[in-house]
Amino acid sequence: MENILNSEIKLSVVIPCYNEQNTLKECIEKLKGISDSNFALEIIIVDDASTDLSSHVARELADKYSEIIFVQHEVNKGKGAAVRTGFKIVSGDYVAVHDADLEYDPNDLKNLLIPLINGKADVVIGSRFLTVGPHRVLYFWHSIGNKILTFLSNMLTDLNLTDMESGYKIFKKEVIRKIDIEENRFGFEPEIIAKVSHLKLRIYEMGVSYFGRTYEEGKKIGYKDGLWALYCIFKYNIFKAPAPIQTSLYIFFGIIAVLVNLILFDKLVLLGLKLELAVLLSFSIIGIIGYQILRGGKINYYAVKPNAYIFILIAFGFMDLGITKLFILLGTTSTFGKVSAMMLILIFNFIIRRFWKYSRQGRKSLRLKNEY
Repeated sequence: MENILNSEIKLSVVIPCYNEQNTLKECIEKLKGISDSNFALEIIIVDDASTDLSSHVARELADKYSEIIFVQHEVNKGKGAAVRTGFKIVSGDYVAVHDADLEYDPNDLKNLLIPLINGKADVVIGSRFLTVGPHRVLYFWHSIGNKILTFLSNMLTDLNLTDMESGYKIFKKEVIRKIDIEENRFGFEPEIIAKVSHLKLRIYEMGVSYFGRTYEEGKKIGYKDGLWALYCIFKYNIFKAPAPIQTSLYIFFGIIAVLVNLILFDKLVLLGLKLELAVLLSFSIIGIIGYQILRGGKINYYAVKPNAYIFILIAFGFMDLGITKLFILLGTTSTFGKVSAMMLILIFNFIIRRFWKYSRQGRKSLRLKNEY
């Protein structure tokens, strides 16, 4: 290890902290123990408005050790928000996240640094399932949930991680500068994996020791966080997933849109609306609902602004009307014409979106390649 690390290397460790008064001091002492003449250590404690004495302990530690920076949130925001705050002020060559609850062994950080320092990796993730070291045996269903979330994340990112939810991740500083964390709670784990995968970086995974806690000992993550992590996996990957997955999802949601559109169309016709108005109105309603869903998920469809989306919606609406009337002229029922029009629009829309995506990704990949 001494031959790899050197005094010019600086590791910044961000510690999100919430009600960890019983473990914070020991956590810092253990973390400081890995620092020696081989590399410099910067520790950033971000207290997320703890209700116990965590902030008091953190201030004492910051006063005692010059390498510690203490930051405090006035209101509780969540682990993701605390990590985001810490990332903004790091100054090291490499940046790690380390929990204050003693579930991870700081000595593993040196091993995780090796692929980064050797120039082989841009991100290194510590896996609790690859380790040959100590691993506390705890909750079966938690492990199953973790594996399911990791599996789904891998499907959409095209990575082969074993532990997406790992709390041990180390990044090059320039990687952190390119990632804007949006999630405030534990959803930042699948979010950051998604965004790292989109940057096409070199990702390594290494085994780490794990000393998990029970809920009686202070464990905070629950089933609601698992459900939100599932949402975040889809939110941050759905339009950047591998082509087979994206196509399957598009077909699934497209069929739902066609069925809802058809139901609206039939209802409007039964209410006495003219064919033209029924077609345009039903299509517009579906388009507006779709836009609101995308907007709620902060998904920038086609990478266009609302006015451009409205233009696309109007164009497809009149395409829907034209194709529907064409099929009716060919002797089909209005329902068959409407379904046929929607299916053709789905195919046309998918082709345009894939072309748009690949053309933008090609330019982005070329830019990233030049940067790295």
